[in-house]
Amino acid sequence: MSVPTSQSSSPKAVLPYLPMTRPLIDEETIAGVVDVLRSGWITSGPKVKEFEAKLSAYVGGRPVRAFNSGTCTMEIALRILGIGPGDEVITTPLTWVATSNVILAVGARPVFVDIDLTTRNIDLNKIEAAITPKTKAIIPVDLAGLPVDRDRLYEIANRRKIRVIEDAAQSFGSSYKGKKIGSFGDFVSFSFHPNKNITSIEGGCLVLNNEAEAKLAEQYRLQGVVRTGFDGMDVERVGGKFNLTDVAARVGLGQLARIDEFNQKRTQLVKHYFDLLTKAEVQKFGLGLPLANFTDTNWHMFQVLLPHKHLT
Repeated sequence: MSVPTSQSSSPKAVLPYLPMTRPLIDEETIAGVVDVLRSGWITSGPKVKEFEAKLSAYVGGRPVRAFNSGTCTMEIALRILGIGPGDEVITTPLTWVATSNVILAVGARPVFVDIDLTTRNIDLNKIEAAITPKTKAIIPVDLAGLPVDRDRLYEIANRRKIRVIEDAAQSFGSSYKGKKIGSFGDFVSFSFHPNKNITSIEGGCLVLNNEAEAKLAEQYRLQGVVRTGFDGMDVERVGGKFNLTDVAARVGLGQLARIDEFNQKRTQLVKHYFDLLTKAEVQKFGLGLPLANFTDTNWHMFQVLLPHKHLT
């Protein structure tokens, strides 16, 4: 794909379109999607259940529910906690707007705490100054796939009796001190958007603490419905339309099987970037490189910090 450099009728050179990412969908997955289409069951069904089971196994057996985005997962976590008007939720300003939108969607107020320039994640040393009697939760973001310091985060949250909803949209496959993100902690939200390390076309999942929370998540996911018997149902609460399709789940299953392969490839590319960006060049242009962390991060992105003088 290319884009024209001019709207004039005269011939002009074109600039190649450089995508942020290009998802790799293998032929086995494509064939699997065809099988789902032929099965006649293309909305939420057996493939969603299978995807959830394999995601649960990946994070150590914790309850996992799949959704049609990694945005609604955070909103549903907020609703499970009963957070709403009059409440405050601490988060970072350096994130996609969805992190703040879900707080506003439940009627709460986002409170921004600035970032640490080394990690680009929320500065945990500044969180306590932002806590008020109205603070009900913290939504940290693992920016570019680098996990927030979970020890410090949960020490603060537990001591101040505040719940945590981890916006781990970018850190699927990352680890913290040898433990996979999602295998521990409070609520953990992952995204499977096409620009993430694995994709289900659109989609995401929420890791929960127990089956009671998982049942609530299922209700919020599909119009507040509770199934009774073969075809009966009751509606006990206001829900939404956030269910994942079997078509998307089949793509997710194919991608999940390759997560280690994808992340290893990213690590190789990042090592190449570090080799190319010599110390002299970095100093010359005043660049701030990301932490050379080859243990914990999935290298969702390679973020370079530009000197302020070049931005003014």
